[in-house]
Amino acid sequence: MALATQMLAGCYSNNCPMENTVTCNFAFYDAEGTAIAYQDTITVSTLKPGYKTVYTYRKMGTLPIVKEEPDPELIEAGYTETLSQQRNDTILLNKKANATSIKIPMSYFGTIDTLVFAYRRISLRDTVKIQHSSYPHVELPECGTHMFHHLKSVTATDAAIDHIEISNPNVGYEGATNIKIYFNGVAEAE
Repeated sequence: MALATQMLAGCYSNNCPMENTVTCNFAFYDAEGTAIAYQDTITVSTLKPGYKTVYTYRKMGTLPIVKEEPDPELIEAGYTETLSQQRNDTILLNKKANATSIKIPMSYFGTIDTLVFAYRRISLRDTVKIQHSSYPHVELPECGTHMFHHLKSVTATDAAIDHIEISNPNVGYEGATNIKIYFNGVAEAE
């Protein structure tokens, strides 16, 4: 019995990192390079390839119901069904306000991540493109495998972003700032 307990204890490790979520960390600055809390509300989406079919159900006197799968029960209940195609985008950060930084996950298998930054105060959006490579990282076998990334280049449009730069190309779970975004102040004007 003592041998079995020692063997099980040998498989357990407290050496695994507590913070082990891999994200690309963005820090915010004004156009002159001063760290800021960006006052506008930001939503970040990623553009995924392809489209998805969306089913919208309508019935007089009720709000529309939108589903990604057909629902025969709603048809039987008197709803009309309309099909439409929508981009297969994913919201990664929803309505973040007064932020000094954000953390965004990166794709494991793609080499270019395209992010769309939408703002509450201006109708224009910024597109940020990040070219990177990904590789598996194993701290210890008992900790599992994580995908780390190496940033190669970053570009952005200029609706609210003045310029953008890579400050640390190695994306892991250590929490260092990887990309600095310098805002031009357009979205902050009231």
